[in-house]
Amino acid sequence: MNYLLIFVGGGIGASLRHAVNELCVRLFGLGFPIGTFLINITGSLVMGLIAGYLAFKGAAAQPWRLFVMVGLLGGYTTFSSFSLDAVTLYERGAWGAALGYVVGSVALGIIGLVAGLAVVRHFS
Repeated sequence: MNYLLIFVGGGIGASLRHAVNELCVRLFGLGFPIGTFLINITGSLVMGLIAGYLAFKGAAAQPWRLFVMVGLLGGYTTFSSFSLDAVTLYERGAWGAALGYVVGSVALGIIGLVAGLAVVRHFS
């Protein structure tokens, strides 16, 4: 049942991400990826609201957490999970790990994308 909740939430989140991207392209054009920018910010804001609420007001039922935090927000943006992980490391006092996680994730993510493009271009 947990996987079904994540699956449904992820589908809704991904559909919402696509709708926001399409709307932003229609409104602002393709000059800047405003859709992805807004998705990352709003997803992180919602993740922060939920994580803060759960930390200060008590635990929510596991199915609800899986549906919203893993499924819906995971489908909407993984940046929200990335942001929560980075801040959690920082708040635990693991500043070096937090910095390494942020810089490493961004740098290696971009390097991975460039490498993938290079491989495809080489064999195309």
